[in-house]
Amino acid sequence: MINYISNIAMPLIIFIIVLAGLTEKKKIFDLFLKGAKEGIEIVIKIFPTLVGLFLAIIMLRYSGVIDFVIKFLNPILSTFRVPSEILPLAILRPISGSASIAIATDIMKSFGVDSNIGIIASVIMGSTETTIYTIAVYSSSVKIKDTRFVLWAALAADAVGIIASVVMCRILS
Repeated sequence: MINYISNIAMPLIIFIIVLAGLTEKKKIFDLFLKGAKEGIEIVIKIFPTLVGLFLAIIMLRYSGVIDFVIKFLNPILSTFRVPSEILPLAILRPISGSASIAIATDIMKSFGVDSNIGIIASVIMGSTETTIYTIAVYSSSVKIKDTRFVLWAALAADAVGIIASVVMCRILS
C-alpha cells in the first residue's frame, strides 16, 4: 500500500496543480516557464558560493585537519563518554551534507544500524543541519554579506543537537 502511494504521489500532485490552474483559468505552462526561469537565475546567483564551499570542504577533508581535531578532542570527550567514532560526523555535519551522509553510512556499515554508535549517528543526522551550506546558499541568494551572528547561533544549535543526541541515546539505551 505504501509503495503504491509513493508511486502515485508526484503524478497526483502534478495533476492537482494542473487541475487547479485550469479551474482558475491560468496559463499553466507560462507560469511553469516563469518559475523555471526564476529557478535558473537563483542557481546562477548562488553558483560561485557553492563552488567555493565545495572547494573548502574538499580541502578540509584531505588536509588532515579533521584527524588532528579528532585526536585533540578525543581525550576531552571520552571523559563524557562520547564515542570517538561519531566525531568526524559531528565535525562535518554542519559543513557538508554529502560528507556527513558518507560518514554516517560508514558508521552504519562498521558498527551496524542497531548499535549504540549507529543510533547516535542517526539521531545526529536528524537533529542537526548543514549549517554553513544553508547559510551560504540563502545569504548569497539575497546578497547578505554579514552572517557572523547567524553563523554562531546556528553552530550553537548544531552543538546542542549533537550533545542532546548523545545524551538522549545514552539515556534511552
